[in-house]
Amino acid sequence: MKIRSSEIVMSAVNRDQYPAEGIPEVAFVGRSNVGKSSSINSLLNRRNFARVSQTPGKTRTINFYLINEEFFFVDLPGYGYAKVSKTEKASWGKIMERYLTSRDELCRIYLLVDIRHEPTNDDKAMYDWVKYFGYECTVVATKADKISRGKYQKHMSIIRKKLGLTDEKIIPVSSLKKTGFDILWDDITNTYSEHGYEITLD
Repeated sequence: MKIRSSEIVMSAVNRDQYPAEGIPEVAFVGRSNVGKSSSINSLLNRRNFARVSQTPGKTRTINFYLINEEFFFVDLPGYGYAKVSKTEKASWGKIMERYLTSRDELCRIYLLVDIRHEPTNDDKAMYDWVKYFGYECTVVATKADKISRGKYQKHMSIIRKKLGLTDEKIIPVSSLKKTGFDILWDDITNTYSEHGYEITLD
């Protein structure tokens, strides 16, 4: 995938702040510190495009990144940070529910989990929420460089069992080694194609 341009066009909280309709999007979600920003940066071959929050769990906006002036990457707020208050968690839930309700442009959600560990209850709840709202979901297993390739299947089986996956795919990636992102790009472009959108690949 050739990236010709990438820019943040909106940091939204309310629905009336979302970009105009008609441009397709995929969204990325995961718990705080799972490596979401690093993964987006790796996909775009940009070092500091998606910025890592200096205060985990505090980011409460939905960031819309316009890629190649053709489609959006949507960076959803991280969840599961232990020090976040109940009020902040409630605020996160409202922002997420607003976004997930009747977002026609949203083609797929990518749920990021750490390949080294069993998904948390928050990860399971997030996956169930995505399915409840009727969206397709692909699991991205981050930090794949932290375990040997021979252990991938074992760890992905743990992820699959905890989340209750059936035939959904799991894509292991490593931002450090820059591996797995070609497969992730294939999944993204295929998703847009399946939803009737033509994306320029080169």
